[in-house]
Amino acid sequence: MARRLPSRPPVLPGFSYVHVLGSGGFADVFLYEQNMPRRQVAVKVLLSEVVNDQVRQMFQAEANLMAQLSGHPSILTVFQASVSADGRPYLVMELCSASLSERYRRERIPVADVLRIGVKIGSAVETAHRQGVLHRDIKPSNILMTAYGHPVLSDFGIASSLGEGEPDEVVGLSVPWSAPEVLLDETAGTVESEVYSLGATVYSLLAGRSPYELLGGEKNTASDLIGRIDKGRLPPTGRTDVPPSLERVLARSLSRRADQRQASVLELVRELQQVESEIGAGQTPIEVAVDDWALATVTDLEDATRVRGVGVASSTRRRRRRRRVTEAQASAVQASAASQSRAVLRGTATRDRPRRRGVTALVWALVAASVVVLALGATATLVLVRATSTEIPRVTAVDASTTGDGVRFSWADPGLRPGDAYVIATGDGTSQQTSTSYLVDAPDGGERVCVAVSVARAGSTGLPSTEKCVTGEGP
Repeated sequence: MARRLPSRPPVLPGFSYVHVLGSGGFADVFLYEQNMPRRQVAVKVLLSEVVNDQVRQMFQAEANLMAQLSGHPSILTVFQASVSADGRPYLVMELCSASLSERYRRERIPVADVLRIGVKIGSAVETAHRQGVLHRDIKPSNILMTAYGHPVLSDFGIASSLGEGEPDEVVGLSVPWSAPEVLLDETAGTVESEVYSLGATVYSLLAGRSPYELLGGEKNTASDLIGRIDKGRLPPTGRTDVPPSLERVLARSLSRRADQRQASVLELVRELQQVESEIGAGQTPIEVAVDDWALATVTDLEDATRVRGVGVASSTRRRRRRRRVTEAQASAVQASAASQSRAVLRGTATRDRPRRRGVTALVWALVAASVVVLALGATATLVLVRATSTEIPRVTAVDASTTGDGVRFSWADPGLRPGDAYVIATGDGTSQQTSTSYLVDAPDGGERVCVAVSVARAGSTGLPSTEKCVTGEGP
């Protein structure tokens, strides 16, 4: 089928058109130069023939969603969104290269590079899940590369919602990377189906083809692929440099049954990190926001992109409700105590008026002291509840020993459960693992390397250990 010509680029105030970057089923992407601040940007413009009230609302939802999430280092940055003079909605985005979607077909990408991309994109997807948002279209062509070689995730859901896309898509679905339950219309999408799509994407980057695509002239139509995906007989990647442990991780993520996959994208990412350690590559840090202010809920989005019943998001909301109730109870206790103290004051003043001034001053002092004590007690109770409600164990001490390979930090297991992990914090960032030791390069003379270890459980991180530092010997 012949590809259509790109639409006419709109006139945008403050931007100068340069040339066409690409065309899709429902939008064109143009290169513009922004006048102030001066920089080159990618502008995604909807086609006039697909624009209606529903599409405008969906486009606005995507703009709001990506603006909320684009603070993440592995999610494409959106600078601006508006409607052009001819009525076409557009997004102004960070200029990136789509070279990854062509590179994995053309050349063999090193295993370490694929693992790094998997951890970074997985961190972005996990962050979206914690905000109650499904991407719904994770695949190699939606992973772009910045000018500095960082992978970023783009296109949150609008392409699949519109039912438009690439030639290998059916009813808005990217078939080669979609979970069988989505292809069979059993669900519009879940956390488990996103685990599948991320696993299928990592598999594709390694194998140079989608998981159930056959080479050598075999049929790979959408119906052929759906039939193979439904059978669930995953072939190996075919690479001798892919360790068996990684083949097993990917096979689990691509299980036919959703309950046999990793329970979350974070669990899959941790397993990819463990493979990084196994092959001797440095662990890529997991970039997932853990502070409440960084997890602000995105409002008024399309229901199609909402996660229903995501464990982390639900537990966060429950914790916030409990926190508000506890604080309200503490305020009620303080108010009751103050009321009782005022009643005592009035009774004392009535019985013994000659000593009113002295007694009044004394009682008010006692009232003030009791209120302060109650407030401090309530605050301490809140802090205690918040610190212990998750029952996350704490690593008590970290030891360090020098080996021929560097400095090995080690600690005793404080009581990890299945699914838990250690969060290793260093000056270069954080990483996660299940091993009770962590190896770093020996510091040079005068340099200092420090490590603190905490336990991650069910999306929350416990208190860190006391920091252990080692200083390199002088020359």
